[in-house]
Amino acid sequence: MKRLNWDDVRLFLALAREGTLSGAARHLGLGVATMSRRIERLEQVMEVPLFLRHQHGLDLTDQGGALLPRAEAVELAMTGLRRDAEAQAEIRGLVRLASIETLVSPVILPALAPLLAANPGLDIEVSYAATMVNMHRHDADLAVRLVAPEAGHLVMRRLGTLGYGLYGPPDGSWPKRQVIWPQTEAFRRMHGWARLFPGEGRLTLNTLEAQVAAIKEGMGSGVLPHFLARRAGLTLLASSLPDGTQMETPLLLVSHADLAASRRVRAVAEAITAGISRARAELEG
Repeated sequence: MKRLNWDDVRLFLALAREGTLSGAARHLGLGVATMSRRIERLEQVMEVPLFLRHQHGLDLTDQGGALLPRAEAVELAMTGLRRDAEAQAEIRGLVRLASIETLVSPVILPALAPLLAANPGLDIEVSYAATMVNMHRHDADLAVRLVAPEAGHLVMRRLGTLGYGLYGPPDGSWPKRQVIWPQTEAFRRMHGWARLFPGEGRLTLNTLEAQVAAIKEGMGSGVLPHFLARRAGLTLLASSLPDGTQMETPLLLVSHADLAASRRVRAVAEAITAGISRARAELEG
């Protein structure tokens, strides 16, 4: 009896239901001779006759009929085990992602689309805020950032580089007014770059969409990511600062160290990493 296994139970059930060696063999994808040998071996292992042979096929013996409910219970348990294993293999649950505004529509959403389509039990919350999210307070599970995180129990991975330039309207003019970011911690670097170019007057806007629209309308010139400015048809006025320094920031993916083993967080992180990698040349400019 120690040699009894799940394949033996499957064979017993198939033969009990089909009633013929040929039907059971076809159901299991076996040859008739193989099926016959295995049922004889099963009866030897069980030490009871399971089937009565006759001209038209096989019928269960009394002993076989008594064992049939047990075999069906084993089948049901195996089906449940397989179903639960498949559910565990699915990526489920909520992942909260904080991203810089620049990447949400053009990079992050296309990167997440296949992952969401393949995993209906996965929920993703993507948020953007003008202030940097506090990872230590668990405001997000993952964050795409331009600035390295504070010291703490965090994991950081550099995904690439985001390049910037000074851009003006599509007609090639160089308006004197500057379209500029607010002077806040999150925008300090871009604000500082813009201040190094000559200009008279400022138009301060805290969203990229508004900045691109203002520059496109000829209301000023401003420092923008290369790939967004090019898509909008804007004119590159300067690819570096007046002293020749390149305008670029690192693209960093930050997560909690204690979430490193989370399958759903890891899956979202891998999707974002792949998406940014595919767009790397465009993002660097």
